Amino acid sequence: MNDRSAPLRILLADDHEVVREGLRSILNRRTDEFIVVAEAADGEEAVTQWSLHRPDVGLLDLRMPRLDGVGAIRAIRAAESTAKLVILTTYDTDEDIYQGLRAGARGYLLKDADRGEILEAIRTVARGGTHLPPAVAGKLATHVDGDAPTPKEIEVLRAIADGLTNKQIARALSIAEGTVKTHVKSLFSKLGASSRTEAVKMANARGFLRPWHLGPARPGEGAAEALPRCAEP
Repeated sequence: MNDRSAPLRILLADDHEVVREGLRSILNRRTDEFIVVAEAADGEEAVTQWSLHRPDVGLLDLRMPRLDGVGAIRAIRAAESTAKLVILTTYDTDEDIYQGLRAGARGYLLKDADRGEILEAIRTVARGGTHLPPAVAGKLATHVDGDAPTPKEIEVLRAIADGLTNKQIARALSIAEGTVKTHVKSLFSKLGASSRTEAVKMANARGFLRPWHLGPARPGEGAAEALPRCAEP
């Protein structure tokens, strides 16, 4: 780990080499303050590299093969509860932000952030602080204020995305059909939707049907096949 006179030791985790090269170039301009000690092209490698090098701060993408950023953050934090991690991604939907921070990230940066913001985020998180751009903080506040679907509503939403009727959903989830109707009504209200198709589209746009909400993949399905199917009105 770092002492106050040594450069901050950084882990970069992103499946795009060009992104890692860009970040490395930014950090290498300040070798008195930062040093890249490890890189990873997927989530599992990020967890391994963290364990091997114990860096001061890790920058992780959300979308990576083998293990996504949320899964990698959870695994790293499970092994080292004080790990200081920053999400650096192109995704900024309500649920992406919420899940990343809930997993234990201390910062959230979009990939269009300028060099100064990236460096300041690393410094802030290294000191034990939290870095959230105003737009990200606003979306997080909206999510926490209660307009996000509940876990049960997400289950109903997944079934709607699969094209199931209320009766079929009730049977699949072992709940009353009237309860399904209540969940659907709540979903329409929270998502600002007027139809089942619109609800699924808006849920996808806000990140509520990301893989971490989908549960285990269906038999014979990989990650891509586990994504929501088209729903009928």
